[in-house]
Amino acid sequence: MDQLQQFVDFNQPSFWVSAASIVFNPTFWNVAATQEYHNKVITKLFGGNPRLGCYGLAVTIFSLGIFRDYLYNEALSLQPTHPALTTPLIKYSAIPLFLSGNVLVLTSMWALGVTGTYLGDYFGILMDAPVTSFPFNVSAAPMYHGSTLSFLATAIYHGKPAGLVLTGLVAVAYSIARRWEDPFTSMIYEKREKERKKGGKKGL
Repeated sequence: MDQLQQFVDFNQPSFWVSAASIVFNPTFWNVAATQEYHNKVITKLFGGNPRLGCYGLAVTIFSLGIFRDYLYNEALSLQPTHPALTTPLIKYSAIPLFLSGNVLVLTSMWALGVTGTYLGDYFGILMDAPVTSFPFNVSAAPMYHGSTLSFLATAIYHGKPAGLVLTGLVAVAYSIARRWEDPFTSMIYEKREKERKKGGKKGL
């Protein structure tokens, strides 16, 4: 622990602010989306238009993500650097990690579209079928895995052990989020299939 404290300054308020933003973001969008599904809170705020509500949530989540990334970089700038992370081999290994992370994030957004990416299913905007093409054929959660890789790459590139600690927190926060999101999303689509089957039987 003493050796960790030598390279991670836990007394820096910016470290804890960054950690708080990392935990807050997935918590916020899961609470907001769940409230939308059960009570149509966001849809009501947008005059009863679920698509506009989804776009509004998308802008909010995207903005919070940009702010979280800003806080992360600010926190790293005030943290000690580890000599082992400053060698050219280690430093530049961050570049393929960063590129891979961004490819996963951007291609998943392209495949899902705005409503698919930003929890449109909670608004009743469902996709016709699950996306199984790239990047979903290499990762079950490319948005989350890609984002985690980007955090890791930034920490390595700047040689900051504190970034590795915060990246670990990112991975944990996303893992917890998925434990909530995946079953909830499955329930939404299973409910639709049951309603379709009922509708089909009525038509017979």
